[in-house]
Amino acid sequence: MIDRTSSMKSIWYLVGLLLMALGALVLAGGVGDLVSPPARATVLAHLRPNLWWGAVMLLAGAAFFLTHRNQA
Repeated sequence: MIDRTSSMKSIWYLVGLLLMALGALVLAGGVGDLVSPPARATVLAHLRPNLWWGAVMLLAGAAFFLTHRNQA
């Protein structure tokens, strides 16, 4: 019988990659809004939620990725 569990990665490894990718996109959008503000700002635009959530997602993704990269 073949043991295939040694070549499989944890699901949290993939979650970390996805969170890092999406966090980078959200953060880039927030930086883009800082450089070139939209014509009509939303009510809470002064809080810059896309910068905050992009950074949180990026850090959470990095934490998942780094803690589960060596697990089989």
